[in-house]
Amino acid sequence: MQMQSEKFPELKLPWLLTTLIELLYQSGGRRTEGLFRVAGDPEQLATARGQLDGWLAPKMHDANVPAGLLKLWLRQLPVPLILPTLYQRALVAAENPAEAIRLVDLLPEINRLVLVRVIALLQDLSREEVVAKTKMDTSNLAMVIAPNILRCEKFVNIWENTATFSSRGTRKSGF
Repeated sequence: MQMQSEKFPELKLPWLLTTLIELLYQSGGRRTEGLFRVAGDPEQLATARGQLDGWLAPKMHDANVPAGLLKLWLRQLPVPLILPTLYQRALVAAENPAEAIRLVDLLPEINRLVLVRVIALLQDLSREEVVAKTKMDTSNLAMVIAPNILRCEKFVNIWENTATFSSRGTRKSGF
C-alpha cells in the first residue's frame, strides 16, 4: 500500500490484487479447468510479473497466469493475511463460523479488506456453474489458496496440522 500510495492514493485495496483478479476474469478464469491448480507458462508468468512490477496491466489469454501470480503475491507477502499469532485460533475457527468472524475482526484493516476480496473471488468461483467448468470446488480452492493466506510460524506445524485426521476421516486442521 505504501508503494502504490503515490500512484493510486484513492485505492483502499492493493492495485496488484484488483488487477490480477480483473485479469483472471478477463482471461476466462470462470471457464478454466484446474484454475489455481494448473501452473501458468513460466515465460508468460515472468513477462506478466515484469509488466505488473512496472504498474502495467498485461494482456493475458491464459487465466492460469493471473491465478498463479495471485497465489504468488499472497504467498510472498512479508506477513500472511491471517497473522501468524492467530494461526492456532484460525485452525479452531475453521469449524465455527462465529469464531471465524471474530478472528477476521482482529485483523488489521488492510488484511481484512484483502481477505474479504479474496473470499468474494473464491465464493464466485465456487458457484455450481463455474465449478462444472473449472472442476475446482470449495475443497479444491481451499487446498490451493489456504496455504498462501494462513502460514504457521514453525515448519513442523504444517505437517502436524495437515496430517491430523479424526476417526471419521475428516480433517481437524481447517485446511
